[in-house]
Amino acid sequence: MRERTDTLVRMAAMAGIFGPLVFGSAITALTFIQYDFMRSLRWHPLTAPTTDWPSGLALGPYGQWMSAAFMISGALLAVFGQGLRVVFTTLAPNLITMAGLALACLAFPTDPTFRTTPATTSGTLHDVAYVAIGLTLLPGMMMLARQFLRLSRWRWLAPLTVVVLILIVPAFVFKGILFYVFLAGIFVWCECVALRLSSYAR
Repeated sequence: MRERTDTLVRMAAMAGIFGPLVFGSAITALTFIQYDFMRSLRWHPLTAPTTDWPSGLALGPYGQWMSAAFMISGALLAVFGQGLRVVFTTLAPNLITMAGLALACLAFPTDPTFRTTPATTSGTLHDVAYVAIGLTLLPGMMMLARQFLRLSRWRWLAPLTVVVLILIVPAFVFKGILFYVFLAGIFVWCECVALRLSSYAR
């Protein structure tokens, strides 16, 4: 039983480390590769950074790679959440897992912001999944911040989590160029927690 638990924790730690890397690499590479296509959707990296980005990357000629990145990174985040359950027996890890499942559901193709056709079922599901990420990931992080304070070796993650939340909550709500802060904050937080979980496994 102990071996199975250790294996789960190690797998979860690796999932937490590689999940953000998969997602970050995908959106970075596909943004450069499909730059002209994204500009055709009226996206601009500075003046309109969240106009169909990064979701619109799945609509381009290499969109299948973005859809795959959504599913893979979402699955890895879900595994990461399950590994945190070994240490934190609260609702928080389950919320992280649910956020991962919601991230995977972003693979449903979005509807372009500027279009002449009605909204599609796929686009609606995509929007619902995005909202679900906010309703699960952010509360999960808040709960974990309190749990971190109760364990000496995790305590340093509490102030980090609070700072990240202060930065990313407005970015998630208002989007715009702040959305880059949201993504960066989530990436940093996941990497730090995953690395600590990896040390716990060892």
